[in-house]
Amino acid sequence: MARIGVFFGTNTGKSRKVAKLIKKRFDDDTMADPLNVNRTAVEDFLQYSYLILGTPTLGDGVLPGLSADCESESWEEFLPKLGDADFTGKTIALYGLGDQVGYGEEFLDAMIELHQFFASRGATLVGRWPVEGYEFQHSESVMDGQFVGLALDLDNQGGLTEQRLDSWLKLIAGPFDLAL
Repeated sequence: MARIGVFFGTNTGKSRKVAKLIKKRFDDDTMADPLNVNRTAVEDFLQYSYLILGTPTLGDGVLPGLSADCESESWEEFLPKLGDADFTGKTIALYGLGDQVGYGEEFLDAMIELHQFFASRGATLVGRWPVEGYEFQHSESVMDGQFVGLALDLDNQGGLTEQRLDSWLKLIAGPFDLAL
């Protein structure tokens, strides 16, 4: 079994695209193939000690799911399935997708929902990311002057995605025991 699980929620497929970009950098022993949470069994999710989780922010700053007019279930429906699962001893890194121009008042807000959910269940969250280089009015996902995970804007800064991914993966390499 691979050491790192990669899971994402999506509506348009952009979070899936990023998950595939991440996976492309690692072999199968290190990282499992990315899975959409709407196709994930709880047991499969819980088997990993290291997790990379991705989400877009939809509408007024919410996780993807049926109430956000997604065509299928996503994080909104998956998180309750985890119930009271204990994530103590698990290390989690988050990435979020948003549009800082069109939705600058709630840029990447959904990422904080994942952060709070897993932190409250004992997970160690790593991979905070600087706010420099972005132009937005507000983000709930900024704590202590940094995003709680990798911030990506494929709509307005798509050309920076690969560089940001590489830098972020180097950032989480230590806590994930990765050789880069």
